[in-house]
Amino acid sequence: MPDAVMIFAAGFGTRMGALTADRPKPLIEVAGKPLIDHALDLAADVPRKVVNLHYRHEQLAAHLAGRDVALSLEWPQILETGGGLRKALPQLGPGPVFTLNSDAVWTGANPFDTLRAGWRDGMGALLLLVRPEDACGYTRGGDFSIGADGRVTRGGPLIYTGAQIIRPEGLDGIEEEAFSLNRVWDAMLAQGRLYGTIHTGRWCDVGHPEGIAEAERMLNDDV
Repeated sequence: MPDAVMIFAAGFGTRMGALTADRPKPLIEVAGKPLIDHALDLAADVPRKVVNLHYRHEQLAAHLAGRDVALSLEWPQILETGGGLRKALPQLGPGPVFTLNSDAVWTGANPFDTLRAGWRDGMGALLLLVRPEDACGYTRGGDFSIGADGRVTRGGPLIYTGAQIIRPEGLDGIEEEAFSLNRVWDAMLAQGRLYGTIHTGRWCDVGHPEGIAEAERMLNDDV
């Protein structure tokens, strides 16, 4: 069972427009709390936590100073999800790891509990997905479908939430320094080792300015 989490926080936040002109997206507040703190609260019982940094990294590093969180600075270039995870592996340790995007807010079951309950030997990755009716702030289409055996296929109504358990072994064979985890997922799909499970609760994408108010409404509605 994973005992480490990679929290992705290095992105430029370009969809946030002027809100990220002077700060990194993980420091944008929802319900009076920065997004990165929402993510860290969810991961409170995960022993090892790594946060990657790039855009305006000094601000985020200062915000996290004194906490039990390791920092993985991506410099001079941002490494995307796959490259960022690979760079952080020495801090994360061996074996499967959790990953979590920092630009979302959740209600209902803790995503880490749901992933732990669904994880099985032989899986390459277990993606946490949400039904469209339980997603808010999300303006794109669905990502995956889940079969009767729990394996996922691309296309379908289910939305990837940015939370997963993944075995990092497939990262080694990619030559590029910066690359998406989609590359690893595609290999797992071909091997029949990419699985999914459903989040019980609601999830809000806070990747654009309107997502802030939508997330706050969601939190208020679900109290």
